[in-house]
Amino acid sequence: MTSTRAEIVLVRGDITEQTVDVIVNAANSSLLGGGGVDGAIHRRGGPAILDDCRKLRASRYGKGLATGQAVATTAGRLHAGHVIHTVGPVWSKTEDRSALLASCYEQSLALAKELGAETIAFPAISTGIYGWPIGNGAEIAIRVAREHGGAPLREIRFVLFDETAYQAFAQVLGG
Repeated sequence: MTSTRAEIVLVRGDITEQTVDVIVNAANSSLLGGGGVDGAIHRRGGPAILDDCRKLRASRYGKGLATGQAVATTAGRLHAGHVIHTVGPVWSKTEDRSALLASCYEQSLALAKELGAETIAFPAISTGIYGWPIGNGAEIAIRVAREHGGAPLREIRFVLFDETAYQAFAQVLGG
């Protein structure tokens, strides 16, 4: 029995402008918004996302979301059904945290499948302020997408904000 693999697509642009079933947020552990992708998603999606995040903090995630884990909320005003929030690891020169970064993508894909999503848009998790090297981040993201991108998902979209990130992902995807 063969499983259908999702198509991996690269887009240079703004993740908040994507029309997909799920948008993945590179969140901080507080789930209450922040800078970068997290802040953009909260601003564009509106107060409904923050309301859901506050409810999560008041229930299961009183101490916040652990690194490598994922949780879903409404997408508010975004052109998506859900936002999946995942907390990426901070890059370390002395400790291998690649399994945590891989877990962000794995947990997000698993949760998207549970939600019945066919399309999902990811940012380059941890490669911004958390300092993860873009080339290695792209390798991990593409590997996990290839390994875990089965049905019902038909498209896994990586939305890269700048040309450097886009080229790093394109090199890994093509290689």
